[in-house]
Amino acid sequence: MKKLSAIVLCAGKGTRMKSEKAKVLHPVLGQPLAYHPLQRAFELGAELAVAVVGHQADDVERELAARFPGKPLRFARQTQQLGTAHAVRAAEAELQGFSGDVLILYGDVPLLRRETLAALLAAHRSAPGPLTLVAFRPANPKGYGRLVRSEGKVVRIVEEKDATAEQKALTECNAGIYLADSAFLWEALRGIKNENAQGEFYLTDLVSAAAGAGAQVAVVEASAEEVAGVNDRRELALATKVLQARVNEAHMLAGVTLLDPATTWIDESVEVGPDTEIGPNVSLLGATRIGAGVRIGQGCVVTDSVIGDGSQVKPYSVFEQAIAGARNQIGPFSRLRPGTELAEDVHLGNFVETKKARLGKGSKANHLSYLGDASIGAGCNIGAGTITCNYDGVNKLPTTLGDGVFIGSDTQLVAPVSVGEGAYVGAGTTVTGDVPKGALAISRAPQKNIEGWVAKRKAKAKK
Repeated sequence: MKKLSAIVLCAGKGTRMKSEKAKVLHPVLGQPLAYHPLQRAFELGAELAVAVVGHQADDVERELAARFPGKPLRFARQTQQLGTAHAVRAAEAELQGFSGDVLILYGDVPLLRRETLAALLAAHRSAPGPLTLVAFRPANPKGYGRLVRSEGKVVRIVEEKDATAEQKALTECNAGIYLADSAFLWEALRGIKNENAQGEFYLTDLVSAAAGAGAQVAVVEASAEEVAGVNDRRELALATKVLQARVNEAHMLAGVTLLDPATTWIDESVEVGPDTEIGPNVSLLGATRIGAGVRIGQGCVVTDSVIGDGSQVKPYSVFEQAIAGARNQIGPFSRLRPGTELAEDVHLGNFVETKKARLGKGSKANHLSYLGDASIGAGCNIGAGTITCNYDGVNKLPTTLGDGVFIGSDTQLVAPVSVGEGAYVGAGTTVTGDVPKGALAISRAPQKNIEGWVAKRKAKAKK
């Protein structure tokens, strides 16, 4: 079977975005625009992808490389914007020695379906010619290049500015997506000239080069929606909504309940197990993995985190680079910061914040606590208002609780400090030294009652 590589054109500035950021870096459902065509190319089986960059090249390379660690992604630079054919030629050096089929995509077209590209590949591999393209039929073809046919065969593509009135009446339009034999591609590109209204080197001239050599150009049709480019913020929002709906539909068909799909945001990279229920206004982002039978309440935001099977996350809780085991009870209004690791059957209640905290099986902190840089054993109970004082102004310091520790309400654990297995800490205690196993630590001042004090105070106030 022939090898496959891909070229994704990402060099444009995108002036209509009215932004200091390169257009292809604007996010669509959690990933840069250019991520999506590159991801589709790798899913199709491309053994190498070349992103042709230009505007803010360093930033684009850095952002895209970070999205594809370990993938065969290379970069080529188009220092002058001289047209699409010129941009593709910029990638030739990075594909030196490659022999096979080359897929050409655009970094600002994020909605291409993998099924369409699979159909393109199948059509190309079964066709006798060296070139296959994607066409579409928009409701209004104005502005698009038209496919010109002779006796049913595509013989050229004419751009809107170069088209006659008769050609403008054609409705079959060019999506700009091609699959070409590599030997044909590089030879044809060298013959393309810029003798047109724009003075640019058009990639569309590949079609006339193939037809002129007597080869048949194959065509695969796609919907107008999936080949639409993103040129401004309005189109960016529209593309995001389309991708949101697709991702949500796939999860629902896989057995996930979305109580309000229109307000649920799930990045394409997120995994969700069956029989999970997700409430309104929930965002699941990044490399998040949600187990089976999980309940996530309204307004939760989960980023790059893991939530185990059977857990319940109550409304307005926030996860960031955190791991929660099976059957956890989290929230409402809990905040799990990076480095949090919860074992099975852990409870974190309302307004509990954790950071670099490990909680053992069955431990509970149900109210108004901060647990930072802490190692907490199994079966511990953390009373309301407990905080680990983990910062001394210079360093972050650890707190360690053994299994079965009971911490009373309104306790301060001044790190570094350890509380031994089964020990108790009385409510209102400030723990500044280690507590032995099975001991009781208490630092409250003895209670003193002054009989009749209130009446005397009121009498004094009347004078």
